[in-house]
Amino acid sequence: QVQLVESGGGLVQAGGSLRLSCAASGRTFSSYAMGWFRQAPGKEREFVAVISRSGERTNYADSVKGRFTISRDNAKNTVYLQMNSLNVEDTAVYYCATRRDGYYYAASGYDSWGQGTQVTVSS
Repeated sequence: QVQLVESGGGLVQAGGSLRLSCAASGRTFSSYAMGWFRQAPGKEREFVAVISRSGERTNYADSVKGRFTISRDNAKNTVYLQMNSLNVEDTAVYYCATRRDGYYYAASGYDSWGQGTQVTVSS
């Protein structure tokens, strides 16, 4: 399995930006579509964004569309999540994961997960 390590979280004011990174171990990174999910306290883990193996195709949750951008650098085994115009509702632990199968927005379709990085947006 691929080992994933997220970084880049932190505390930011509403309206601010953060860039999350997810570094993957192993030589097979480019063979996986990659997703970002988030989980707020007391809530289910929810889909944020997904990117294809080549990076040519992306999909986003409606709640982040136009504000977040997912990208990847297969040479660096890293996937990114650029988050702009953050609001309090974006506060959550953010996870990256390798996509296996199924619906791209379903967490059950992903297998390797990172430990998560906390994003806190203050008003």
